[in-house]
Amino acid sequence: MSVGGPGTLPATVVAPAKLTLSLRVTGVRADGYHLIDAEMVELDLCDTVELRDGTGLAVVDEAGHGLAVPVDADNLVNRALRLVDRQAAVRLTKRIPSGAGLGGGSADAAAVLRWAGHGDLEAAARLGADVPFCVVGGRARVRGIGEVVDPLAPERRTLTLLTPPFGCSTPAVYRAWDELGGPTGDHGNDLEPAALAVEPRLAAWRDRLHEIAGVRPRLAGSGSTWFVEGAFAGPGRVVVATCPARDAGNGCA
Repeated sequence: MSVGGPGTLPATVVAPAKLTLSLRVTGVRADGYHLIDAEMVELDLCDTVELRDGTGLAVVDEAGHGLAVPVDADNLVNRALRLVDRQAAVRLTKRIPSGAGLGGGSADAAAVLRWAGHGDLEAAARLGADVPFCVVGGRARVRGIGEVVDPLAPERRTLTLLTPPFGCSTPAVYRAWDELGGPTGDHGNDLEPAALAVEPRLAAWRDRLHEIAGVRPRLAGSGSTWFVEGAFAGPGRVVVATCPARDAGNGCA
């Protein structure tokens, strides 16, 4: 939902999480950026970005775990505001755990871009590889360094997420992927071997969800979240649905 028109203050924008259902790393550019071919979907797990007159960023963490969220100039919300040449006092309510591979920071940045009416996906990709998809939302095939977003027919799916009480650094996982010689993941995500090398504790959380669901989990992006198809509610597990549509371009319908 949104309060206020495009670019006006005050405004409240929903920032849905993204889930990478499959990810192939198809190459590395001369400048070091990795090329991907991925399928991403938007989830009904959402942060909330409230913008008002003024400056500054306040973060309310309702996710309960994940990497610490910085409030300095490098926060993706602040970087997105600079990209659109705007300023605002922002209250960011986090329900998407940071460092979990669910695109929380990218979703927040994309919420600012949507509020400002900024749809330049190449510019959005300079903030982060997941930001262009989070601007578009729904379900899409994502290529290049994230700036090529081709919408796909929506699919309503129920999934269970298990996020460990620690995060994974995306740059560290990509560095490990390079150091390992560019492995191909055997379960739909080429970053899974690298993530396990960076954070070996992931294996125990994968095996825990495997035991509960009876199927092998897949890693979400660069980690640390594991997911399976279906609803397996329980301690530490979150059951989510994919979002087939946007409510006025602003979040899950």
